Amino acid sequence: MKPIFEKKKEKMPPPRSKRLRNETTTKDNKGTLDSPLKFLDQDYQELQKSCITNKKGYVDDKFPPDSSSIDPRNKLDKLDLNRIKWLRPSEIVSDPQLIVTEVSRFDYSQGPYLGNCWFLASVGALTFQKDIMDQVMPADQSFGKDHAGILHFRFWRFGKLIDVVIDDNLPTINGKLIFVHSKTSNEFWPALLEKAYAKVCGSYADMHAGSVYEALLDFTGGIHLYFKLKNTSTDLWSLMDRAVKAKALMGCSTPQGETSANTVLPNGIVQGHAYTVTGVFKVTCQGEPVKLVRVLNPWGRGEWTGAWSDKSLLWNNVSKSDQSECLSSAIDGEFWMSMKDFTENFRDIDICCHSPDFLDSSFKRNWTSTCYYGSWDAGTTAGGCLNNKETFWTNPQFRVRIEELDDKCASGQCPENILVSLMQKHENRYRSLVSNYAIGFSVFLVSINKSRRIQLFWFLLINGVLFCFLPLTDTTRDGKFPAKFYKKGPVAASEKFIHTRHVMKFFKLQPGEYLIVPSTFNPNETANFMLSIFTKGETYKRN
Repeated sequence: MKPIFEKKKEKMPPPRSKRLRNETTTKDNKGTLDSPLKFLDQDYQELQKSCITNKKGYVDDKFPPDSSSIDPRNKLDKLDLNRIKWLRPSEIVSDPQLIVTEVSRFDYSQGPYLGNCWFLASVGALTFQKDIMDQVMPADQSFGKDHAGILHFRFWRFGKLIDVVIDDNLPTINGKLIFVHSKTSNEFWPALLEKAYAKVCGSYADMHAGSVYEALLDFTGGIHLYFKLKNTSTDLWSLMDRAVKAKALMGCSTPQGETSANTVLPNGIVQGHAYTVTGVFKVTCQGEPVKLVRVLNPWGRGEWTGAWSDKSLLWNNVSKSDQSECLSSAIDGEFWMSMKDFTENFRDIDICCHSPDFLDSSFKRNWTSTCYYGSWDAGTTAGGCLNNKETFWTNPQFRVRIEELDDKCASGQCPENILVSLMQKHENRYRSLVSNYAIGFSVFLVSINKSRRIQLFWFLLINGVLFCFLPLTDTTRDGKFPAKFYKKGPVAASEKFIHTRHVMKFFKLQPGEYLIVPSTFNPNETANFMLSIFTKGETYKRN
């Protein structure tokens, strides 16, 4: 087993699962939409009220309008900090608006100084879902008469909903925004959303380089699915079609170039770049069905020039209604391509949604979930991966019971019935200073459910009192399974140990009891984590 050294990038009832006695799982305050956690202890309502009372525009002392909020460690070589002037929207234009008409994926373009296409590709996906957008950017904000230079945005960070306060000062050069900017000169929601996220990351420079799923998770607080396009047996187009119907957010990325990132290929695709998946559609061309994918370049320009692109002659072979539905000649960075070309030109796809209901075609809400917070502590619960035979058993251990399979799973129509998600949590505010450990998890079989399982008990009558003794289990005194238990190997595991914030695997387990063991690749690596388990079945029974 080797780590992959790359930067990858409750409304539902819990399943019938057990936690061993030695686990330190906690029920942290996650925050709610009505009462989110206050980021850096800043209370939006109180700060806004104070500014209105004092008739003074808000200035954020936790993310001040100076170079410390842009590039505290001088990482942006192309940007001359001495040329930057912070201006409020009212100082840039005479009639500033937070939103003109409505939010759209076509509203903005990426700035030239910051490589945060991963974030802006996620924003493109966000614009499709008004309910999620209203959560991220509360709708009771504008540049009206009560505006006091203060706004707030909400993000899910490592399973917790936080409310982030900012002032409306924006960095400019010669009166022009230097980072993301709206194509409509008096619209400012993209720049202010970017600023709020920069504050969460530590600075604008801390947003440089990343993976689409990071922001998708921070927008939704939901589940994350990741697929390598060339190495999956899943019918991805059908899955993407269901994801669209379920209002999921989707992004994708291209492979890195051999020389440098952002090299534009002759077909218009940019290497080492993040894109938004904005739709799927099926057309009939010369009597044959063709599965199409619609993709958006967050630059707001630069499009695919191959088959099914805006100027492709293939559109002449489809019905007028399909042309009307899909075809556009606008130079806006959005284009169609076949699923075949999509898988050949893009490396992977990330899908985030509030729940996994879209994963099978039934759309029945019969997935259940539970979430654990835990930690790997050097010397006690940081045992490393299975390579470390003497210490692996000391890792945190979580039991889950899979009961009866539903009809689709039992008949083989639904190949997977469990999704395991592992996210490492970071305490350092500055995103670029975070060093992700190589993380993963293994799943071990404890016992198989039989159709008519008989549980043996010992009964003893003492002084008229009947005592019931459960059979002894093969565990240590503190409730953990010992090293010898793991010699038979896992029945499932995360694909690889990867240096990333989040890993997941979607797979099938037969009815029975299982042990899930999350770990870092190396022993004695200290970190906090969040383990989420989603299981699918008709019923869950206590024995």
